[in-house]
Amino acid sequence: MTGYCQQTCRSYTSPSDTIRTQYSNVDQREVENLSKQSTEWWDPHGPIRGLHAMNALRVPLIRDGLIATGAVEKDRIQKPNVLESLNILEVGCGGGILTEALARLHSTVVGIDPSEQLIGVATEHAKDNASLRKANIQYHVETIEQHAAKNAERYDAVVASEVMEHVNDKVAFIEQCLGALKPGGSMFITTISKTTPSWLGAIVAAEQIFHLVPEGTHDWDKFISPLDVQRILSSYNCNTILVHGMFYQFWSNQWCWTKNTDINYALHAVKMKET
Repeated sequence: MTGYCQQTCRSYTSPSDTIRTQYSNVDQREVENLSKQSTEWWDPHGPIRGLHAMNALRVPLIRDGLIATGAVEKDRIQKPNVLESLNILEVGCGGGILTEALARLHSTVVGIDPSEQLIGVATEHAKDNASLRKANIQYHVETIEQHAAKNAERYDAVVASEVMEHVNDKVAFIEQCLGALKPGGSMFITTISKTTPSWLGAIVAAEQIFHLVPEGTHDWDKFISPLDVQRILSSYNCNTILVHGMFYQFWSNQWCWTKNTDINYALHAVKMKET
């Protein structure tokens, strides 16, 4: 028995170990930095308060985008179960702030993240939330590469909100997201543009001066412009139908839409059906 135990212990690897060794697109430093916020993830006044506030924009973006593309049945448009029967994948879901909000609209949502700590937080919070139907929400410690390999063209929508700015290889990331998306399905992205204003706003102001997020949360070299995202999507037969700027009023912890995409922006694209 002792020999068996030693052999088993030596061969065991946690999901995060597998992710770290097999998928170079996951930056372990980024995962560890975000995981440090796990105990405060669901505090709406804590260091993740901006993500909580962002739901006021990104939930309607996804809901209305799916309505506009005909994914929602007409008799559900004005009802609380507006997204019922739709399968949504949230990539890089963290502790589940957006995942739960989408599940409350009765969609079936799968949240994936390479952080065991954050998936643990998300799972426990969902268990304790009486307003959620448990069948509507699942969480997995996985990368998009792992998940897409097992779920080709499964989802009506794939969401990557505040994830692209933490990804090493944007092209590979988008390719894998689209691999899990049905033809005719929608890809929703919110991220940070690569501009001088974004460096000043998202790093100098947000991290170093006002401490809106922990220092080291962002790396300007990983930011990407909306035009470059559109180019990548186009190369995979996706049509971008909406790009909106987003502005964070940190003094009131509120987000608003703007025409300016120099810092934060949201994008909605549709995967074209083959003809």
